[in-house]
Amino acid sequence: MKKILNVLLAIALVTALSACGSAKPTQSATSGAEAPIVITIAHVEPEGRSLHQGSVLFKEYVEEKSQGRIQVNILPNGQFGGDREAVEGVILGSIQMAAAVSSVLTSYSDDFMILDLPFMFNSREANYRALDGELGAALNDVLPNYGLVGLGFNDNGLRQITNNVRPVNTPEDLKGVKMRVMESPVFVRMFNLLGANPTPMSFTEVYTALQQGTVDGQENGVGLVYESKFQEVQKYLSLTGHVFSVNAVVINKDFYEALPEDLRNIIAEGVKSGLVDGQREIEGSNDDQFIEKLKDAGMTVNEVSPENLAAFRAAMGPLYEEYREKVRTELFEMIDRANAG
Repeated sequence: MKKILNVLLAIALVTALSACGSAKPTQSATSGAEAPIVITIAHVEPEGRSLHQGSVLFKEYVEEKSQGRIQVNILPNGQFGGDREAVEGVILGSIQMAAAVSSVLTSYSDDFMILDLPFMFNSREANYRALDGELGAALNDVLPNYGLVGLGFNDNGLRQITNNVRPVNTPEDLKGVKMRVMESPVFVRMFNLLGANPTPMSFTEVYTALQQGTVDGQENGVGLVYESKFQEVQKYLSLTGHVFSVNAVVINKDFYEALPEDLRNIIAEGVKSGLVDGQREIEGSNDDQFIEKLKDAGMTVNEVSPENLAAFRAAMGPLYEEYREKVRTELFEMIDRANAG
């Protein structure tokens, strides 16, 4: 009930903020000058994270380039709810934009499941090439069917496993471990195959679930682990690097298409500058730093050997077979080309 009330309060807040934020500027009753168009963008991460910092860069770019014609409000820390609620809010027009983990988009199109499959990309650079190129374009092409426009993909971190049971070196070490996973059928199946007991859960609920022992572990990028203070409620960090996680930046289709062309261009350029390139630069340079911070905070950190990583990949065989039947074949081919450089 508390979560529902928080979401309703957030909707009321952004509705009030957006009253003058339609795509058509309004005139101030006192001065006659046009009031700015308001864009509210929501995400679930803390202010210290790269996603919020990229959102701030986006805000600064858009407000400066539009010369005040656009005003950007940022709702961090899951103030609007989880990733799923944020995307639904954009579709409904309660807010204009969201930066949300791509897994929530699997509810709308199976094609987005390809971004959740483990060990698909051989490097961050290959991931960026694919998402800035033909793979990203193909995924964005399906979003207008659901009232969304995709403006770019950024870096949600190389996903690693944390838990309170034991260090994870092999798939057998996950046997019986209660793992929080994203609300994606791919992640549920992945951790079932690894012998864990996966529990889909909104990110906004994870800290409390770990604290109370509802789940034993979770998996995320090390920066997000640290900034979310999971080190307070987790003992072990295992560097499996199983998925290059991605955030999708989306905007309400009707709102975006009603804007003048110059403002659409400024928003698209602002996303590229701040929420894609800027955010990626911050995220990609900080992994080693955050691993050391987690060690200093008392977590036990273990590398996973190449031989053991091969065992994780081998365990994923049935998953690959299943999703090659659900996801367009050409998307796999696009990833192969990106990995080849």
